[in-house]
Amino acid sequence: MTPDAPSADPQADPNQEAPAPACVMTFNASDPSGAGGLAGDVATIAAMGAHALPVVTSIVLRDTAEVFDHSAIDADVVVEQARSILEDVSIAAWKVGFLGSAEGVSAVAEVLSDYPEVPLVAYMPNLSWLEEDDQQAYLDAFRELVLPQTEVLVGSHQTLTDFLLPEWSSERPASPRELAVAAAQHGTRFVLVTSVPLPDQFMDNVLASPQGAITGEKFERFEVSFVGAGDTLSSALAALLAAGSELHAAVGESLAFLDQALDAGFRPGMGNVIPDRFFWALPPGEEGEEGEAAAAANDEEAPKDPRHVH
Repeated sequence: MTPDAPSADPQADPNQEAPAPACVMTFNASDPSGAGGLAGDVATIAAMGAHALPVVTSIVLRDTAEVFDHSAIDADVVVEQARSILEDVSIAAWKVGFLGSAEGVSAVAEVLSDYPEVPLVAYMPNLSWLEEDDQQAYLDAFRELVLPQTEVLVGSHQTLTDFLLPEWSSERPASPRELAVAAAQHGTRFVLVTSVPLPDQFMDNVLASPQGAITGEKFERFEVSFVGAGDTLSSALAALLAAGSELHAAVGESLAFLDQALDAGFRPGMGNVIPDRFFWALPPGEEGEEGEAAAAANDEEAPKDPRHVH
């Protein structure tokens, strides 16, 4: 036994298993880039100390720059995936991402409805790459079937405005509270709105209810575009809620996690930058490396564009 090893507890049962981490079931598409979808969900949920139960809803064809096509998984197969593991494992939170089709939305909503006590974090990605008819059918189904069961709806300011307030015509951007009011009309309790435009070099991220803004965090604009940020934020939030965190604290911790993951992001291909969800596990650099990196960053300083939360 090393000097640092804890002394044995004479009362401990050597056959007793350690408690399992909180489990989060996530419904999302496969993403071969590893940026978002189930790959992003699993990595984020693990990084937050929870265990992911991933259910595939669609096969997405994409690279790190754009989505080319997708093939939705049969709705019955989606349900069978979920119910098979739900008969075995107790879950503490849901995360919903892209569900593939209107039929997939209906199937997932049916599963969710059997567990009304489990908090649901729903992420609405930018679906402009879908055919117009398919996109409209998907959004209509999501609005009718998923929003009434949603604790927190997560999405970028522009995406949520298009989704919740499609008739918005004012030159003034919709406020997070106005988006929350629109979401509440469909039964959603809170919205977490990202990339809210602010003056100067900042973007706001705001948790809001119909009564007003509750909490949030400003991000400085970055000179690169990211992919996978929205899945990262929503999965982190679901994992924290699963572990028993109070909503306000969970939102703050999720935003802090996302900010650090974006700061440590990397570009694996020729497209966008991917968040590094395991930034905290990186070994410290050799002495002098940090200073050299900072100097290089200063040399390359340029006007910054918004972080795009996809």
